[in-house]
Amino acid sequence: MLRSLRLQGLGVIDDAELQLAPGLNVITGETGAGKTMVVSGLGLLLGARADSGLVRTGAAQAVVEGEVDVASDHPAAARAAAAGGDVADGLILVRSLSAEGRSRAHVGGRAAPVGVLGEVGEHLVAVHGQADQWRLRDPEQHRRLLDAFGGPELAASLAAYGEAYAAWTRARTLLHELTTTGAERAREAQMLRVALEEIEAVDPQEGEEDALRAEEERLAHADGLRAAAAGAHAVLSGDDDAAEQPGPPVVDLLGAVGHTLARVSEHDPELQALRTRADELGYLASDLAGDLASYTAGIDVDPARLAQVQQRRATLTSLLRSYGASTGEVLRWAADSAQRLAELDTSHDRVAQVTEEVQARRSDVAQRGMALRRLRIDAAARLGTLVTAELGHLAMGSAQVEVVVLPRTGGPGGAADDEVEVAGAAVRPRPHGLEDVEIRLAANPGAPARTVTRAASGGELSRVMLALELVCAQTQVPTYVFDEVDAGVGGSAALDLGARLARLAETAQVLVVTHLGQVAAYADRHLVVHKSSDGQVTSSGVRQVSGDERVSEIARMLGGVSDSAAALEHARALLHEHAPARARATAASASG
Repeated sequence: MLRSLRLQGLGVIDDAELQLAPGLNVITGETGAGKTMVVSGLGLLLGARADSGLVRTGAAQAVVEGEVDVASDHPAAARAAAAGGDVADGLILVRSLSAEGRSRAHVGGRAAPVGVLGEVGEHLVAVHGQADQWRLRDPEQHRRLLDAFGGPELAASLAAYGEAYAAWTRARTLLHELTTTGAERAREAQMLRVALEEIEAVDPQEGEEDALRAEEERLAHADGLRAAAAGAHAVLSGDDDAAEQPGPPVVDLLGAVGHTLARVSEHDPELQALRTRADELGYLASDLAGDLASYTAGIDVDPARLAQVQQRRATLTSLLRSYGASTGEVLRWAADSAQRLAELDTSHDRVAQVTEEVQARRSDVAQRGMALRRLRIDAAARLGTLVTAELGHLAMGSAQVEVVVLPRTGGPGGAADDEVEVAGAAVRPRPHGLEDVEIRLAANPGAPARTVTRAASGGELSRVMLALELVCAQTQVPTYVFDEVDAGVGGSAALDLGARLARLAETAQVLVVTHLGQVAAYADRHLVVHKSSDGQVTSSGVRQVSGDERVSEIARMLGGVSDSAAALEHARALLHEHAPARARATAASASG
């Protein structure tokens, strides 16, 4: 709810602060005092279009600041937090308007676009005045009001319809993709088929490119490798085919070392260990010589094999250039592509399957939509009756409200792709149903029922909205503001109006700008806009009244004067009979 509202430099208001209470807050004052500036300031705070004419004459800017008590999980707090605002201890909203027409907004201490104020405000305050009936101007809001009134059964039916509509939409989207991209899918399939045939023809083996690279190196240098191995073998063990040796073979030399040490090594363990090492070296040299001989025998100079290896490497390189950095990647790409090709090759069967699914989903939408329509029609009749009855207590006894459920018919020639057939007629569904909802008003007997925003005056529109709020008991927002709701109301009807505003205030905070003392008597908090003049500039302020001050203000509203004995007595009687208990206690304390 709104804790406070501060207005500076706005119209005739120089600087005023309204401390607001839970329940019913009434704002009163003499004509021209600036009561409408309070509503205008609240509109600015909620993102209304700025008009530099609202800036007080001589002031550089107008500033409106509101402090809102809102839970951290409330949608308004969530939107403010998303805009970077601080909502840890309530929410501060600020709107400033310069005399040149520049407008700025702050949400939770952070600068924000003015549009954010509007988005936050929609979750906080519903303003019902001649220029602020956005909920009744938006046809979608008519449907929401009816659905909220319909209760749990309608809500469950709406949820079931929504699921059916979403499933139908998904199926239609998939079918559209399958049918409109047929040529592209055929091209894709052909491309994959050619690529897979190319890979299959090469038949790459994972890691094959590394093995071929090593084999090519060996074959290309076969002469040098064999000569080096043969020379090393000759050094180690000699070569019977060689004309001359570079020296005694290493194996023979190591054998001689061992033989020399063997003659005396038994006399010293340390020398015995050295002899053992010499023998081991001889064995190792002999083994190495044997391995070199085998290696030399296995090295072949094979130009034909070298050409084959080089050709295979070239073929693999071309494949890797197209499908992956390694044979492993190529094989994985081939596996994925084979799966995708299988999907594409079965697309014709898939189209038939999805077409059947679309038809089934369409029938489901029609069935659930008709069930929802029946509940809406029943709820619409009850809502119209109850709102009409409420208007009888709001000085609109001759008015009749109708809530009409209008099927959203489709085009001629049968149901199109985005339509369903209901009772032989083509209907174009939407996410929330097969029909539109319109609240209509016949303001006078014999007058045709028209959409409520065209059939009602500003005051009547506010009273219709009050009746809707009372009947629907939605409390979608924590604060309701009514301006001009008492236009054309008087006598006992004024008491009825006050009683109904007080009833709404039992579940929400309500602000009412009124000129009726009968309405003001029901208030939990009474605020008066007063004006003064210094001969140059008229300014207005706002103060809370209680006790004798409140009695005098209500007396002024009743009889035009605040010191008439009869008016004062009447005011006391109204307050005694209609003021909430806490307001009476405050008044008694102040007067005592």
